[in-house]
Amino acid sequence: MSAYSGALPPVPGRHVDLLVQGGTVMTPNGAERIDVACAQGRIVALGDLHRSWSADTTLDATGLHVLPGVIDSQVHFREPGLMHKENLEAGTRGAVLGGVTAVFEMPNTDPLTLSAADLQAKLDAARGRAWCDHAFYVGGSAVNAEQLAELENRPGCAGIKVFMGSSFGDLLADDDQVLRRILRHGRRRLAVHAEDEARLRERKHIAADSSDVRMHPVWRDVDSALMATHRIVRLAAEAGRRLHLLHISSAEEIAYLAEHKHRVTVEVTPHHLTLQAPECYERLGSLAQMNPPVREQRHQDALWQAIRDGVVDVIGSDHAPHTLQEKAQPYPQSPSGMTGVQTLLPVMLNHVHAGRLSLQRLVDLTSAGPARIFGIEGKGRIALGYDADLSIVDLRARRVIRNNWIASVSGWTPYDGLTVTGWPIHTVVRGHCVVRDETLTGQPHGAVMRFLESSSDEMARNVEA
Repeated sequence: MSAYSGALPPVPGRHVDLLVQGGTVMTPNGAERIDVACAQGRIVALGDLHRSWSADTTLDATGLHVLPGVIDSQVHFREPGLMHKENLEAGTRGAVLGGVTAVFEMPNTDPLTLSAADLQAKLDAARGRAWCDHAFYVGGSAVNAEQLAELENRPGCAGIKVFMGSSFGDLLADDDQVLRRILRHGRRRLAVHAEDEARLRERKHIAADSSDVRMHPVWRDVDSALMATHRIVRLAAEAGRRLHLLHISSAEEIAYLAEHKHRVTVEVTPHHLTLQAPECYERLGSLAQMNPPVREQRHQDALWQAIRDGVVDVIGSDHAPHTLQEKAQPYPQSPSGMTGVQTLLPVMLNHVHAGRLSLQRLVDLTSAGPARIFGIEGKGRIALGYDADLSIVDLRARRVIRNNWIASVSGWTPYDGLTVTGWPIHTVVRGHCVVRDETLTGQPHGAVMRFLESSSDEMARNVEA
């Protein structure tokens, strides 16, 4: 079924499916001590309800904060083709255990997600197995550029994702003419991994000659990212297309993108906000290896300043797991990527505890922001008529993140051993309490997300089917 449809469901006799009571609820008005009533997957009432309303299920949120469901708009769940390191069931199970209620999954699977058939295969694979709501990116490339306007409007499509570097085969789009073709076909916001492939190839010898993972940010230097960012912003301006720049990692990119906010939205990751070079490479080795790289303190400082200044729109995890055996290969044969969907909220709540951002700003970056810039229907806020997606957290809870908590098939996290303050306690997906008291409960209830710019007629047919 769809995540959002039509008018509010009736509430006979003020009895609902779920009543969340006693918590501090983060609404568009700010923090409010109110109850939340949910029926047929939607929020149907807000206020002092617990004395006069009844429910099939009641959640006592006393002492807890009730956040709009967290949306992770960049995950790689590796299915199909790479399921020895991750799959849709385990990835979404980790998501809800970490308080995430919806995800956008990326197209670099095997086969690549380039056609309507590829997209439908992923939607079929997720049916009955996904613990959270979901949508899938289609890759933009030379082989499907002219079909992208149709593909981006198919039910379940999160949009078009372009890899300017750090990819392979038909998914790599590093030529200006190819990029122009992609930009001309479609109107939804285009998500981009911006690293300059030619520069990366020219400088690969730096990594190969050193065999030292500490050289990862030297090989994939700031100019590699900045050059690609300049190119795609210029080309998008020519085409009149909106962009979403993924996992921005450098001070120089932030300074440039701050001048182009009228057309470009910006994502940063918890890893770039939390880990620092060279310390993370010395401590974690290739477990800290990702693309673009974790960089030095000055870059992290610039990312935090960009959050304070409003330049950053979204925090996405870039969850991209590999097995420990794969990661143990000598650098640079070791693959780039790390887990992140399950730790996104705990790590960012710890930053809230440390005073680096407010809880309201975190809500904007992880719920309202993604819903706003991607045009997701019925998500992103706790308000009447919206999907009953709730991430219920204890801001005072202290926990130690451990590998054995991670649901991912790969079974590890770069934050193993990190003590954090702030933790997800309950996760509600469209009125279904799928995590209660930190424990998975019930069955997967994930549904396909709807988008304002997608075809309503096609979505309706898909839902009926």
